[in-house]
Amino acid sequence: MKGAIKAAIADGTLTFLWIFCASSLGPATYVIATALGLSSGLPSLVVTTVLIFLLLFIFGFIGDLFGGATFNPTATAAFYAAGLGGEDSLFSAALRFPAQAAGAVGGALAIVEVTPLQYKHMLGGPSLKVDLHTGAIAEGLLTFTITFAVLFIVIRGPTNALVKNWLLSMSTVALVVAGSSYTGPSMNPANAFGWAYINNKHNTWEQFYVYWICPFIGAILAAWVFRFIFPPPVKQKKA
Repeated sequence: MKGAIKAAIADGTLTFLWIFCASSLGPATYVIATALGLSSGLPSLVVTTVLIFLLLFIFGFIGDLFGGATFNPTATAAFYAAGLGGEDSLFSAALRFPAQAAGAVGGALAIVEVTPLQYKHMLGGPSLKVDLHTGAIAEGLLTFTITFAVLFIVIRGPTNALVKNWLLSMSTVALVVAGSSYTGPSMNPANAFGWAYINNKHNTWEQFYVYWICPFIGAILAAWVFRFIFPPPVKQKKA
């Protein structure tokens, strides 16, 4: 019980920090690209990729300090489904998911408050740009892909932390670009919830179906596929 509460607090705190920092990527990319004299398009994507790489590296370190905290509910579910969740239980997840959602709301509210007026239009969360079912399928497939990529890179990928985080950042940017004309995308229910709360859309069927149900299905399916392809080592009983 105590451990589950501690994990939930850590997740909520880390999610607050992640949403606050990740939501500033748009303005930060614009400022840096402008200062370097880079045009929009591929040069801006390179800047964004580098910024995400730095964030993932820093937050990986912070997450370890927090005892394995995460800022994405689907990641928590996927690692549990893949048999890599350690001491996580369904009870622990029941506490961690609301904590992550609450942390996302706090992070979104905070970044809106401190962002200069001329950059506020660059803030915002994912939004549905297609019909409901197409968006749901897209978000599920994108979450499946990023979850499998994360599991493969983290568990089976290179041991060098810098290379690992660079692969993660490139995968993230590629899928964000691929899903930009469908759902945003989010691939993170907490992130979607935080911005939906600000826009008073957090209690809609669209939010629940597109940004919660389908991402969880995609993430858990990716974890099962990963576990089937790369089964965890069997622990031998001591004689």
